[in-house]
Amino acid sequence: MMNRTLSHLVATYGLLVVFALVIVFFGLLRPQSFLGATNLDSILVSQSVTAMLALAEMIPLATKQFDLSVGYHLGVAQVLVVGLQVKQGMSFPEAMAVILALSLIVGFVNGVLVTRFRIDSFIASMGTGTLLYGIANWYSNGEQIVGMNLPDVFINMTEIVHGVPLPSVYVAIIALILWIVTERLPLGRNLYVIGANPHAAELTGIDINRHVLGAFVASGFLSGAAGLMLGSMLQTGTPSVGPEYLLPAFAATLLGATSIKPGRVNVVGTLLSVLVLAFSFSGVQQLGAPFYVQYFFNGGILIVAVGLSIYAARRRQSLASGASASR
Repeated sequence: MMNRTLSHLVATYGLLVVFALVIVFFGLLRPQSFLGATNLDSILVSQSVTAMLALAEMIPLATKQFDLSVGYHLGVAQVLVVGLQVKQGMSFPEAMAVILALSLIVGFVNGVLVTRFRIDSFIASMGTGTLLYGIANWYSNGEQIVGMNLPDVFINMTEIVHGVPLPSVYVAIIALILWIVTERLPLGRNLYVIGANPHAAELTGIDINRHVLGAFVASGFLSGAAGLMLGSMLQTGTPSVGPEYLLPAFAATLLGATSIKPGRVNVVGTLLSVLVLAFSFSGVQQLGAPFYVQYFFNGGILIVAVGLSIYAARRRQSLASGASASR
């Protein structure tokens, strides 16, 4: 019993302990720079995009569906939010409305491909993402769109106000809403039931297609919102920037599934994973590590996260089998 309790505590709060150790370790080695306000603000601003994208990925993953278009979706959104203002002369509210509407459509298309045409979500979303990448390059002619005379309301949406980075506020609001939905409302529980056992979900009367479709639509909306934030930060439309966000978001989501609510993707675990990866990379950078170490981090964490998820699933099955046999 003691071993089982300890194992549960490690599985639930292990990632939180790792985060605390990262802060203490690098804080002791580089107290002035690592724990300085400048570094903290920089991490919170830059990682808000990854966090938003990870939350977007988390929603379809709750139903055991993959949305590999989120990175490409982010890229085309940040290209369009600058391009529509610079090239088409739209105001920022108009450009934002167009992009969010298109984001909902992209999510809907992904959902229809998976639910109606029964295309594997991995293939469907990767195909959609590649199309979006092509659109971004076609619209920008493969070149950066330099943001000239952009309105202050757009530029200032990602600034730091009274020491608080606004992007982190947006992420916190979205995270709170998703936490309420997934942890407190029947809608969220339905998503998890579908992911755990689609047949059982169908027997209980859950409309699987409608929930999966809605998950992809929500993912599309958040991907577009992440693109808006990135466009405000960069103030340029760069068609190649989106795909590089896919792996960190995916890794953070899967790593988050190994903690807080082990065995399932969850909001708190996802955000905690983003922070662990971000602060760890910032720490090793300040110790002199080259920039490409980030790729080792993301790739390694993704492998570790998948491995831990598989191990946790097998362990739960083993414990469940043992409990059944003891009866």
